[in-house]
Amino acid sequence: MSKHEVGWRRIVRNFTPSWFSVVMGTGIVSLLLNTLPYNGPWLYWISVAIFILNILLFTAGSLITLLRYVLYPEIFRVMIVHPVQSLFLGTFPMGMATIINMFCNVCVPAWGEWARYFAWGMWMVDAFLSVLTALSLPFIIMSRNEETPLSSMTAVWLLPIVSCVVAAASGAIVADVLPDPQHALWTILASYILWGIGIPLAMMVMVIYFQRLTLHKLPPKAVIVSVFLPLGPLGQGGFGIMKLGASAQTIFPLTHTLEGASGTVFYIAGILVALLLWGFGLVWLFFASASIARCRDFPFNLGWWGFTFPLGVYAMCTCQLGRELPSRFFLVLGTIFSLCVVILWIIVSLGTLKGSLSGQLFVAPCLANLKEKHVANGRRDAGSNA
Repeated sequence: MSKHEVGWRRIVRNFTPSWFSVVMGTGIVSLLLNTLPYNGPWLYWISVAIFILNILLFTAGSLITLLRYVLYPEIFRVMIVHPVQSLFLGTFPMGMATIINMFCNVCVPAWGEWARYFAWGMWMVDAFLSVLTALSLPFIIMSRNEETPLSSMTAVWLLPIVSCVVAAASGAIVADVLPDPQHALWTILASYILWGIGIPLAMMVMVIYFQRLTLHKLPPKAVIVSVFLPLGPLGQGGFGIMKLGASAQTIFPLTHTLEGASGTVFYIAGILVALLLWGFGLVWLFFASASIARCRDFPFNLGWWGFTFPLGVYAMCTCQLGRELPSRFFLVLGTIFSLCVVILWIIVSLGTLKGSLSGQLFVAPCLANLKEKHVANGRRDAGSNA
């Protein structure tokens, strides 16, 4: 056995981008507990503890990823063209967005002026990475030499696209803490553009995915949890458009943008769109729940984190609808959804910890392509020598 397949080197070589889904799931739990409609001081401090844990996970994941591609640059080339692993690159900006949101909720009120602009700078980086992944990764799929059969498609295709929707919602939260109305206006307008990039693209992918589900059987048990992923753009899209509308209602009059009542129009339209997206989310929640119930038994893997983030953002959308309408029904339902997500997070976290200690989760499918490439090069060299 090679030295690269044991010890810390094995962990580094097999540390795929899908590990940042752990950051996404942990981040959404901290946000839910921090903004729960029926909250308390003890829940606030639990959310802060999970927030700190999430920062540590994000930092550790970033350092291991950097080490992976510095020590083994050839892995990046096979990873970026892999039909599945490359799509998980979208989990990096989405995980970062959850940290930015909690930073605005917790650190900005405590640390003051500089923290506001630090959050703004982090959001700019996150928005850039989101657009980069949302545009480049679908094009890489289009430009592959091999044809991709429809039956092999999963909802993982949504991951790089949803990053723009998540960045848009994060932009609304950042705009609320910026002291300069003009800076807040720029952030709001950029966030609407990000929302416009992500939601239509996500809708197109969901149409293709719905066709794949109707023409072919349900996804394999190993990736069955991915049927929850369509809840991500719908839940986060609904939450984001409401937050953007609320920010526009405040900022547009201060900056004399459009007409005096335009901010209210954006706010009302945001709630209407969010209701429609929330209703569409119920459809996918039923399909996903029915698929899991029919499958019953499926193996644990990192894909189980597909439970937490989509359900988490759908719960956030539900709670936000309860605040804006206002509606006790949505507030209670959002609280129930949030508690379910927290329970799922605990279960998946324990499974991940167990799998990490045993080493079972450190598997990188893209490395098989690297071995095949080395074998092909070896044969080619042998042929030329002959």
